[in-house]
Amino acid sequence: MYRLYIANRNYSSWSLRGWLCAKLSGAPFEEVDVQLGDGGYNASYLAFSPHGLVPCLHDGDVVVWESLAIAEYLAERHAGMWPADPKARAFARSMCAEMHAGFRDLRNDMTMCIRERLDVRPWSPGLARDIERVCALWGEARRRFGGGGDYLFGAFSIADAFFAPVAFRFQTYLVEPQGEAHAYWRRLLAHPFLRAWEQAALAETTIVEADEPRIVYRDKLRAAGRAT
Repeated sequence: MYRLYIANRNYSSWSLRGWLCAKLSGAPFEEVDVQLGDGGYNASYLAFSPHGLVPCLHDGDVVVWESLAIAEYLAERHAGMWPADPKARAFARSMCAEMHAGFRDLRNDMTMCIRERLDVRPWSPGLARDIERVCALWGEARRRFGGGGDYLFGAFSIADAFFAPVAFRFQTYLVEPQGEAHAYWRRLLAHPFLRAWEQAALAETTIVEADEPRIVYRDKLRAAGRAT
């Protein structure tokens, strides 16, 4: 059986990606919960994770770190995790690679905090571009490849898993996509896997101040008269 190390569900976007890929595989796996450190790094993670971060997947004596590597490792062993059509699969892989390596303003300016609801506008130009790019990718994937179902490539896939934390961020920071991107966003949030993760996140009581929007944006909210 696989063993997947994950951190706080309320905050850990990368844990969510790894967990969703494990769920999508259909294979049984053991969840091992650990606590986030300052900025996500915790030296104690080195006991099970070569780079000291989560998620980290163990398959017997095989250790796989980084969410994209975990996704590919599982997809090699379990059918249906990527789109079957080669063109769709190439687009899906490109989307996931862009998500894995890019969108730095979105990551920095909109930390994942599932239980929160907060308006932090005006957004920085970089954040506005990242939001626009995400919505454009969602819309294009749906138009070109999504006709066979409700998700980016029809059936729920690794691509949806990789953009799931963005869906939660949009919910937290009151971002409203338009058109097909909006419809997809609402369907993604309603997926049973995301609902299960959200319920577990809302049950957590641990506070990680570095990821708390009302702490990160305290001065901006106060200046705008929106502090609570």
